[in-house]
Amino acid sequence: MKIRCIIIDDEPSSQNVLKSFINKIDYLDLKQVCNDALEALEYLKNTSIDLLFLDINMPQLSGISFYKSLQKPPKVIFTTAYSEYALDGFDLDATDYLLKPFSFERFVQAISKIKVLNDQKTESIIIKSNKRLHQIKVDDILYVESLGDYIKVHFTSHFLIVYKTLKNMYTELPKTLFKQVHKSYIINKNKIDYIEGNRIIIQSNKIPLGHKYKKDFLDNFKS
Repeated sequence: MKIRCIIIDDEPSSQNVLKSFINKIDYLDLKQVCNDALEALEYLKNTSIDLLFLDINMPQLSGISFYKSLQKPPKVIFTTAYSEYALDGFDLDATDYLLKPFSFERFVQAISKIKVLNDQKTESIIIKSNKRLHQIKVDDILYVESLGDYIKVHFTSHFLIVYKTLKNMYTELPKTLFKQVHKSYIINKNKIDYIEGNRIIIQSNKIPLGHKYKKDFLDNFKS
């Protein structure tokens, strides 16, 4: 499972080091390089990210202030040349803190913590259907359909009816894999065969692509 990340750093040399290191790790997917926190805020308005590589000492808005301003912050690895900022970083529940200049080995040590957390979160979930508890691998789900107070979880050869709202189900699914595309549908992005007009085709199933969700979904899908 790819971990989507962005770099937020005002120094081109630091950006280049991080880009080089990220490109060596197959489970990291670099989506954007931002030169300051304000640029990052604009980018994050429309894009979901799993991990920030965030410099602390930046003009206009510091990395610490920027991270505190996020309502639902992703995981963060702080980067800075100033060791006195380390305590502030860990007070914000940072995954790690990289003191510049850092080696590739130290970088790998930091992102390994993210990989473990990501794997634990996305491997499987428990859902209750027909008085039974089912442990399911989230990657086996094709899509989820709303049936009012119930949902219908579709798999390749069967489905489960679950007493749960679509909204609540969405909070339990990894956003790296699942996307809401209609008021009544969540889809597994890895299962898409093709998109045609306002329909998403998954194993011959035609899922409507709602107008409210279309632009965000297509931008995310293309990237």
